[in-house]
Amino acid sequence: MGAAPQPRTTAPVATPPSPSLVLLALFAVWVIWGSTYLAIKLALVSLPPFVMAGTRSLAAGALLYGWLRLRGTPAPQPRQWRNAAVIGVLMLTLANGAVVWAQGSIPSSLAALGVATTPLWVTLATGFLEGWPKRAEWIGLAIGFAGVFLLNGDGDLRATPAAAGALLVAQLAWATGAILNRRLALPHGLMASAAQMLAGGATLLVVALLVGESVPTRPTAGSLAALAYLVVFGSIVAFSAFNFLIRNVSPALATSNAYVNPLVAVLLGVGLAGERLGETTLVAMAVILSGVAIVLLAHDRARAR
Repeated sequence: MGAAPQPRTTAPVATPPSPSLVLLALFAVWVIWGSTYLAIKLALVSLPPFVMAGTRSLAAGALLYGWLRLRGTPAPQPRQWRNAAVIGVLMLTLANGAVVWAQGSIPSSLAALGVATTPLWVTLATGFLEGWPKRAEWIGLAIGFAGVFLLNGDGDLRATPAAAGALLVAQLAWATGAILNRRLALPHGLMASAAQMLAGGATLLVVALLVGESVPTRPTAGSLAALAYLVVFGSIVAFSAFNFLIRNVSPALATSNAYVNPLVAVLLGVGLAGERLGETTLVAMAVILSGVAIVLLAHDRARAR
């Protein structure tokens, strides 16, 4: 999941990031995050959605936090904990939690496509902060939302309105969290990711308790393996890579996963899980990704000017 965040109010970094580090981070958010939709589907075979999502984020946050503290990284200040908690609740509790819940009733590839429009929503939202989009961005918005209407009106999401609503919540929450991620004072480096995952994971487990979920006594080996993959690669590696990118590269490049993830998810879902998408949904995917690409490229050019 990704959104087109806006510039931070704090000072920019003093030196540009190394190209090799940027490439590694892009691989993580493009390929690894694209694969997490299938991993989530596999984990849900025997694990409840909020228990699984909460365990994933809390375990990843605890492992990363412990490793950083052992290396001498200072603990976040109270204000930084508060800001990280706000972003963690938005991006992990609400956004990731909604996607995981939705995947209980829809294919993993369809879930990835449903959240691909996040940059479209954040472009509209940031109109209240920095001025309304330019003409090229409006064209991209019109094309992207035409794909959304097609997906929800005649595509595979038509039969699952609850899942469609959950994906909309996920998009709005992720977009808001991504904007705040560049504006709020957060712990330095990877500690920001650790604090956000701890807060988001703990809140997800509270949600699991409130809705009556329980930990299964005999989860399948496949679900546990998928959960381990999500903890290490989907959270510690890819979520930290996303936090690095949105602070160090252009918005268009940082959020390019918005139109790469669905392609990876569709290839894996169809090739490995036997998922099938209707012709209308495939057309909607092409329309949505075209609109997202136009919006992100237009936004990046306007920012450069």
